[in-house]
Amino acid sequence: MPRRGATDEAAFAAALAKARAGDEAAFARLYRALNPRLVAYLRGLVGNDADDVASETWHDVVRGLDGFRGDGPAFRAWTATIARNRGLDHLRRGYVRPRTTELGDAVAELRAEKDSEGLALESLATAHALSLIAALPRDQAEAVLLRVVLGLDAPMAAQVLGKQPGAVRTAAHRGLKRLAERMRHAGGTEEK
Repeated sequence: MPRRGATDEAAFAAALAKARAGDEAAFARLYRALNPRLVAYLRGLVGNDADDVASETWHDVVRGLDGFRGDGPAFRAWTATIARNRGLDHLRRGYVRPRTTELGDAVAELRAEKDSEGLALESLATAHALSLIAALPRDQAEAVLLRVVLGLDAPMAAQVLGKQPGAVRTAAHRGLKRLAERMRHAGGTEEK
């Protein structure tokens, strides 16, 4: 029996193939599966304007979908690349500076099956985690967001960032290590 992750990946790949052939319902499944994580990634990059940048991203995805060739992980990396480029364009236009914000609805969409109390606690925890990530150096923050929030492997994240996989692994490792240190410090478990 296949693992749940393998089943999810197979369903994502099947939806991708159908969406490339013009099936709107299949595209909607791709959107529902990927958009919450995409918006969370963009929140770390552009703050409150993440929903607007995500809309621009999906517009570009729809326009280029018929030319896309690849599997599910490649589609996620391609979409993340488009999102990053739209986000950086947005920042260059001077509309916003990177800032930390709450995830709001994006977090609720990730775990809709939880109860309200659980969702509230998860939202607070996620917002706190994003505020800690936003305080990291940019290369580390992006590596952590792509690897952890979007779930890209190192080669796919490297493709998005235009770096070598080893550099992304190192940046993600350093970022996660800094996050762990800050969480230990914030929790009062720091050794003296």
